[in-house]
Amino acid sequence: MVQKYQSPVRVYKYPFELVMAAYEKRFPTCPEIPVFLGSEILHESKSEDGAIHVIERSCKLNVDAPRLLKKIAGVEYVFFIQKNTVNWRERTLRIEAHNETFANRVVVRETCSYSVHPENEEWTCFEQSASLDIKSFFGFESTVEKIAMKQYTSNIKRGKEVIEHYLKELISQGITFIPRWSPAAAKEERVPAAGQVPGAIPPDPGAAGSSREPAASPCPPPEPASPDADKLDADYIERYLGHLTPMQESCLIRLRQWLQETHKGKIPKDEHILRFLRARDFNIDKAREMLCQSLAWRKQYQVDFILQSWRPPALLQEYYTGGWHYQDKDGRPLYILRLGQMDTKGLVKALGEESLLRHVLSINEEGQKRCEENTNIFGRPITSWTCLVDLEGLNMRHLWRPGVKALLRIIEVVEDNYPETLGRLLIVRAPRVFPVLWTLVSPFINENTRQKFLIYSGNNYQGSGGLVDYVDKDVIPDFLGGDCMCTVSEGGLVPKSLYQTEDEPENSDHIRLWTETIYHSASVLKGAPHEILVEILEGESVITWDFDILKGDVVFSLFHSKRAPEPSHKEATSPSPSGAGDNVQLIDKSWVLGVDYSRVESPLVCREGESIQGSHVTRWPGFYILQWRMHGPLPCSSSSLPRVDDVLASLQGSSHKCKLIYYYEVLASKDFRGSMSSLESCNSGFSQLSGVTTSSSQSQSSSHLSR
Repeated sequence: MVQKYQSPVRVYKYPFELVMAAYEKRFPTCPEIPVFLGSEILHESKSEDGAIHVIERSCKLNVDAPRLLKKIAGVEYVFFIQKNTVNWRERTLRIEAHNETFANRVVVRETCSYSVHPENEEWTCFEQSASLDIKSFFGFESTVEKIAMKQYTSNIKRGKEVIEHYLKELISQGITFIPRWSPAAAKEERVPAAGQVPGAIPPDPGAAGSSREPAASPCPPPEPASPDADKLDADYIERYLGHLTPMQESCLIRLRQWLQETHKGKIPKDEHILRFLRARDFNIDKAREMLCQSLAWRKQYQVDFILQSWRPPALLQEYYTGGWHYQDKDGRPLYILRLGQMDTKGLVKALGEESLLRHVLSINEEGQKRCEENTNIFGRPITSWTCLVDLEGLNMRHLWRPGVKALLRIIEVVEDNYPETLGRLLIVRAPRVFPVLWTLVSPFINENTRQKFLIYSGNNYQGSGGLVDYVDKDVIPDFLGGDCMCTVSEGGLVPKSLYQTEDEPENSDHIRLWTETIYHSASVLKGAPHEILVEILEGESVITWDFDILKGDVVFSLFHSKRAPEPSHKEATSPSPSGAGDNVQLIDKSWVLGVDYSRVESPLVCREGESIQGSHVTRWPGFYILQWRMHGPLPCSSSSLPRVDDVLASLQGSSHKCKLIYYYEVLASKDFRGSMSSLESCNSGFSQLSGVTTSSSQSQSSSHLSR
């Protein structure tokens, strides 16, 4: 498996020329980097005007590896080839390195770049990426991979410290300014001026003798880079997301880049992406799968708009015993839930499970919003909240089976879509019946979440080691012995006269999260595409679509036919209550392409996790068929062989079905508002999670497609 690393953008608050002078002090040897034993120049060249300078070096490294492994490998040191290309005109340095030792067994590639900060030309940006591919190593492939990754990550942070060390050294020597390259200065004899680094380009006549402020602080430091920027700044990560290891930073950046490529700007905020990575221990593949499922869920059930659309019924406001209450000692928003005083059975019977679920989702959405606000207030990253649960009054009534079932479903939804949002759960006054409830609920709670639980029975929460360790005394509610009046409802029994009857519709004013949605679900099986029929009565109409690939890779096509096809349904082998197993086929196997029907859109390969929006301006009336089929090898002629990728895709596709959610509509051409019309009309997107949304589209004949 190829290991990859991508750094955030690291900023040196010094001009490019001064940073280059500090960088050159690393050669030929660098005591500040113990593993770097030395280097020698293999090749050096310059352009005629001196603007471009290329140096190729052989670098000798002492890798920290077990003596036995070195003996088996038969080497004591490792050699790398490094090529540095500095462009003084553009003020950039590109570094390309690869291993020379064991090149046929291990492939190491590294690319680094120094460039001018896009918003401050007196600052310098640094980026770094690398890959490691161990093909074979005497049966020690796994060991070598771990050693290499450990060695590399330990040197990443050290590299920036070394540059800063030499920058301070230059400044202590009185070297605070090095003039920029210019064609006129390049022709002059390169004689070092006082206070200038030997070998640097001398100042031009206009700059010589001129006074200038030290480069150490050319201007007040700006706010960290905007989270909507294409690239993440290391200072922004530290300020808004917290301390991350180099590999954790790399995972965040790589997953974010993947989302940008597949969702074209419709990506969640960085703290939301980071939560899913933490929930999967920074396994990118697992985090990506979990995040894509959650984004599709949010889109399908319009969760992004729940804070604007959901207004708790008066009954829920009166009898639901939970609410936000200041923050804990760490600055996390504090939510108080008096579960023991809540009539869960009465609430379920009076409002139904749907309303309770919707209310819990609104609480989680509000919690994320409060975390962002507290991050700005306290000046440090706050990405989770604390929940204080009072179980005083908990009894067997709370173990009512339908109520427990509703609780488990709510826990499942929250665990899947709001991971790592709970920083700490304080449970106080746990009665004897609590172990029974805990036995029922705990298997559905993630292990990482369970480790955040602190449970106090009786009055153990009072005094040292109790609530005062986590919540300021002036914030502890009065009903728990604190000094703060709490406005959370005291609950009570819901009158049975408010219970819903069996034939009374539940929550009829809102789209049901479990059953009703503007999006449809479908399965695509091998040899059984899913097809949708759209009848167009007059030309110049616009068909728009918006779909997400939840599982597998599919090919999307659009066909036209003058006669109506006969639909045939095929159920998946494992039916789903949401209808995801439904599969409709319209194009008869006896139909001939080009005779009975024609293709009006080129096939579009859609990968798992991608979000696709598009439209097509119809030219003729008739029947249009939207088709999603499983991606596999294209038919090949007798003189050609299928590609290896197609064979692998076919083998992979046969082992599972593809899943997708989709929405489509037909608009009159006069009402068409562009290629994102389907998004505008159905209000899809991740408004609560993402910042500014951008779109990218490509035109295909009379249609527009955007990912």
